[in-house]
Amino acid sequence: MSLSPFRSALAASTLLAGFCAAPAFAQHERMSVIANGEKVGFVDVARTGNHVAVQYDVKNNGRGPTMVEAIELGADGLPVSWTLDGKATFGGDVHERFLRTATKAEWSDSMGARTATVRGTGLYIGQAASPWALGLYARALLKAPASTLTALPGGQVHLDKLGPATIGNVSYQAYAISGIDLSPDLILLDDKNALFAVLDTGGAVVREGHDADVPALADLATKLTAKRYAALQKRFAHTVDAPVRIRNVRVFDPVSGKRGEPVSVVFANGRISGIQPLDAVASPSEALIDGQGGTLMAGLHDMHAHISLESAILYIAAGVTEVRDMGNDNAFLPDLMRRIASGEVAGPRIMPDGFLEGRSPYSARLGIVADSEAKALEAVRWYAARGYWQIKIYNSMNPAWVPAIAKEAHALGLTVTGHIPAFTNADAMIGAGYDEVTHINQLMLGWVLDPKEDTRTPLRLTAMKRTATLDLASPRVQATIDRMVAGGIAHDPTAVTLELLMLSRNGVASPSVAEYIDHLPIGLQRRRRQAIAPIASSADAAGYDGAMAKVKQTLKLLHDRGIRLLPGTDDQTGLSVHRELEIYAEAGIPIPDVLRMATLGPEQYMGRDQELGSIARGKIADFILLPGDPTKDLSELHRISMVVKDGTIYFPSEIYPAFGVKPFVAAPKMTLPAPTPKLAGSGPAHDAMDEFVY
Repeated sequence: MSLSPFRSALAASTLLAGFCAAPAFAQHERMSVIANGEKVGFVDVARTGNHVAVQYDVKNNGRGPTMVEAIELGADGLPVSWTLDGKATFGGDVHERFLRTATKAEWSDSMGARTATVRGTGLYIGQAASPWALGLYARALLKAPASTLTALPGGQVHLDKLGPATIGNVSYQAYAISGIDLSPDLILLDDKNALFAVLDTGGAVVREGHDADVPALADLATKLTAKRYAALQKRFAHTVDAPVRIRNVRVFDPVSGKRGEPVSVVFANGRISGIQPLDAVASPSEALIDGQGGTLMAGLHDMHAHISLESAILYIAAGVTEVRDMGNDNAFLPDLMRRIASGEVAGPRIMPDGFLEGRSPYSARLGIVADSEAKALEAVRWYAARGYWQIKIYNSMNPAWVPAIAKEAHALGLTVTGHIPAFTNADAMIGAGYDEVTHINQLMLGWVLDPKEDTRTPLRLTAMKRTATLDLASPRVQATIDRMVAGGIAHDPTAVTLELLMLSRNGVASPSVAEYIDHLPIGLQRRRRQAIAPIASSADAAGYDGAMAKVKQTLKLLHDRGIRLLPGTDDQTGLSVHRELEIYAEAGIPIPDVLRMATLGPEQYMGRDQELGSIARGKIADFILLPGDPTKDLSELHRISMVVKDGTIYFPSEIYPAFGVKPFVAAPKMTLPAPTPKLAGSGPAHDAMDEFVY
């Protein structure tokens, strides 16, 4: 269920109104979309006079957009009209329109029709165009004052010149386009300012004929993003070479599910050195943080991540200090783990799973794709030798190979989780050796599908409508749950992603982000007011609504039967972890239990609870500070004022503006100790504290 690695590049586009003549492009351009070394789509652009026709088609992991665009260019070389028609990533209809005159811009998209007065150059951010438009966007910004333009329907978009890059002995200019989404789009322009490539650490969108350059482009993307996020780490990471006392906080105990009386928590050298009475006398030269009676609790977990350099710091800002990566590029992930561990970039602790997929026309291009049982077993051995914690099986795996895969994994000390492969069900895969099932739709579809139906396609989403009337007391359902209880099978629901996919509606904030949508950058706001699942009728909408209600009932049933739930999101914003937990509470699971699942539970599952998961003397300094009481209201999780990971301090209010996110709460007051007194005869010593407020 993981989303495309080209999230912003493939979803964002720009429709422009303004100045700057277009360069003389070739009449026909074609670009390849490459993911994990394989071509998964194309962008085809044909120009006749002022008319541009674009075809955009991507199919990765059994899904992707299929779009036709028609553009009319004005005398300035920029669009005076733009129409976009086709299917979005999960099959929803797209019909988008843009029109401008000398003084007015009109557009209609999934949110309806709107108009705006155009003064000078205005920039319209579309919802559904191809990556080709990013070149058009960049050329306008190159001519703009300070390389910044006001955007429609809101916000600003900015272009940063990153410098020259040589690919295949040809020099290009690298740029970062920011303001559309949480992370910038990285692009290369040629000497005529035409788009050559859109960069991503897992692949690229590149001019056709240059597919062999994709490894170099992916390497360049990694270097450029690493440089950006290393700079952000230097800006936002606060390391204190002294004990730090967080005074006047109530510590959440995940075992009892309660907050304690006000205390002071002291940490030094990355470890918690004490939980002391509020009136305990501080030692000399401590740093002091005023907790103001707030809640201190262990860091949160996302047990279903596909982490990137971009999302790593967003996880920290959201209080997520550990993730389980459920499938990634096998060269990129170890390098990212090294960068985080060394302090080069900010990010959570990462527990890696080895992604194992079977070969089919619907294969996901992550991890290792095996075309035989022998190759699958080789992959298990490869992951085991490199310290991966678990094997994750995906949709196109041959179910007949799973018993051998699980046997080999267990023999080498790994457990097995994953999707339910096509043409089987959860009962069979648990019997074949699964230790865990991921995604609640993967679990539930076995109760409503015919075994011959193909879940390698978007059917694994759309068929969820059938669960709306499912009887959870039926023998078929109870047999699966009994099997899970007997085998100690855990479950990673990713309910927030099901909610996003099934309950998003055009023009209305998705319930997955409704509480904080106004804090998000404008491009993400618009996408979160757009339907994702195809909804052709009111019956479809009612079916998805009923399915989400059934998801919540299933969560409560699993919890009541003692099945371990592992909160995960399959998302990259960090903030979605908060909503995942809220869904559990809405399902009727007590909030203290939910907070235990988010903190101590994952560490118990992974065998590291002696070091992490709760706040106690001697444990790793890994916790978050909230002004209020999350045991009463889980929406308090949005208002994290401080995050401490391995003893390094971060303030979300500093991080979020760098990503176009409006902060939720101010940072606490921190007073640093005075500099170390000089040696006798070298100058006056200082006993007073020098105060610095972040």
